[in-house]
Amino acid sequence: MTGHRGRMHVGIVSDVVLQRHRLQAAAAKFGLEVCFSGDPHRLQDQPVLPDAGLWLVTLEDEADHPALFDCLLENTDAPVLFGLDQAPAPGSAEYVRWERRLLGKLEQQLGELAQLDSQASLEQLAEQTPENAVSSELPHWLTPAAPDSVAEEIWVLCASLGGPAAVKAFLDHLPPGLPVGFIYAQHIEGHFAEVLTRVLGRHAHYTLQHAEENYRVKNGDVVLMPVEHEWAFESTGVLTELDTPWPGPYGPCIDKVLLNTADRYGAQCHAILFSGMGNDGAIAAPLLKAYGSQIWVQESTSCANSSMPDSVAATGCASFCGTPEQLAGELVKTIEKSCLLKGRQKRDTA
Repeated sequence: MTGHRGRMHVGIVSDVVLQRHRLQAAAAKFGLEVCFSGDPHRLQDQPVLPDAGLWLVTLEDEADHPALFDCLLENTDAPVLFGLDQAPAPGSAEYVRWERRLLGKLEQQLGELAQLDSQASLEQLAEQTPENAVSSELPHWLTPAAPDSVAEEIWVLCASLGGPAAVKAFLDHLPPGLPVGFIYAQHIEGHFAEVLTRVLGRHAHYTLQHAEENYRVKNGDVVLMPVEHEWAFESTGVLTELDTPWPGPYGPCIDKVLLNTADRYGAQCHAILFSGMGNDGAIAAPLLKAYGSQIWVQESTSCANSSMPDSVAATGCASFCGTPEQLAGELVKTIEKSCLLKGRQKRDTA
């Protein structure tokens, strides 16, 4: 059965309270609506079972509840997933992997769950004029990056549902000439890439371009990672397309984009997680933090769906949280501080 705004109803049965809470949180993250969450006795006491499209059942010992299975089999035609793993502590890499295994099992029964931006929503966004865009300028003492200069610092912009609007607002609030390059990892249907290019190129100083073989990321670039195949950096710093598809259900795999970029740029690779469903990015975040990278997230109330940035924030790796406009302002401040520090170091060694 589908619920509010077409969301699928699921029922959760467990004799472990914590497991019920974590299954319920995961189901909500995947866009599902929970119509029942309780222990086996409470379900069996229901005069009529809730009309769920799927039942999730996990018990400490199935032998303790022999009547439960008869209750479900006799009163519902919906599929039942038995024997789900107990959920680890949220924020851990094990929890992220548990969520992804659960998502895989859910999608085997219900089909693809992730919501992506439609072509209509992108076209509408392309026609909008930003109401609050700020034509900001570089601080007067900062030298603009030279045209076509190779970027030494990369910020990976990571997004899914609601991402194009958030990333556009972020780019629209950046001044031209910042000495950084951007890699953009956006979950989107591959044939919408041209529409996305128009969306992000209409008002911002930073225009979107597609990844190209042997291309070296320049300052001011926003390089879109393709959906179909994995891309990485060679030791020389140029982009290269691999023969393999991105791992995971949705391309590009944000975890893999982050890891491939960090393998080349190390502590000069940073990440911003924008609006999106799921938890892509949460596995790579601790590894980037170990490099010394900065990891920022979009704050929940400004997201179309906050599951992805919230998942990364739950790892404890995020050092800044803000709206797209605040994230843009913080980036300018961070670059100012970095350039000031480099200037002092040069004077000290002169």
